[in-house]
Amino acid sequence: GHQWRICQSWCSLANAKRPARSLSASTNKNREDSWFKSLFVRKVDPRKDAHSQLLAKKEDTNLYKIQFHNVKPECLDAYNKLCEEVLPSINADSHYPCELIGTWNTWYGEQDQAVHLWRYRGGYPALTEVMNKLRQNKEFMEYRNERGKMLLSRRNQLLLEFSFWNEPNPRPGPNIYELRSYQLRPGTMIEWGNYWARAIEFRQQNSEAVGGFFSQIGSLYMVHHLWAYKDLQSREDTRNAAWQHEGWDEVVYYTVPLIQHMESRIMIPMKTSPLK
Repeated sequence: GHQWRICQSWCSLANAKRPARSLSASTNKNREDSWFKSLFVRKVDPRKDAHSQLLAKKEDTNLYKIQFHNVKPECLDAYNKLCEEVLPSINADSHYPCELIGTWNTWYGEQDQAVHLWRYRGGYPALTEVMNKLRQNKEFMEYRNERGKMLLSRRNQLLLEFSFWNEPNPRPGPNIYELRSYQLRPGTMIEWGNYWARAIEFRQQNSEAVGGFFSQIGSLYMVHHLWAYKDLQSREDTRNAAWQHEGWDEVVYYTVPLIQHMESRIMIPMKTSPLK
């Protein structure tokens, strides 16, 4: 009888502990699931402002338009001549609240391509005003019709400028220009801006920073950095020098994972480009 009571007590104790082991296993599994999901789920802090309000300059309402025109190879010279005849007259006419910042041909990157960058002081209303007025401009409409015969394709984007970058202004030449374009992962624009607000200090040594922009319409979460160099060797030397600054390596380390795709264009200014 005594042995039976001992066996009975042992079984009761084992049964009492079994749910605890089951609960412990369940808890561990939940922790593992939570940890596993954290690898793929990015926590996003709720914000009350759009990133355009947090990253763009507050003191003005500049809007930029960048145009990419892929030209038929046999038409490139005629296309350049046409642009040089028409675009400067629009830039110089105070009737239009817009400025031609720069106009280039791509040297390395996509071939037979033209890139134009415009600024609209006054934001979207200024853009709308310019578009409406240009439709009444006979010379411009003729230019558009003639230009259309020379193009394979074209696309554009509307951009805002980062608050911590220089505003692009005319500069003497001769220079080559690099347009570095970054397609960011959705939701990472604020993070990119936070790092580059510090990084830009490392890239001002030779006045190479021309402008920094992020897209509003067109391809979204797109960033464009525009740089000026005397030549390709100057570009190489300037970029290598950035690595001598403490903190530059950290910026590169933390911003590279934010990028889905990136592209570099080396561009040569057209004769009438304000950025020479």
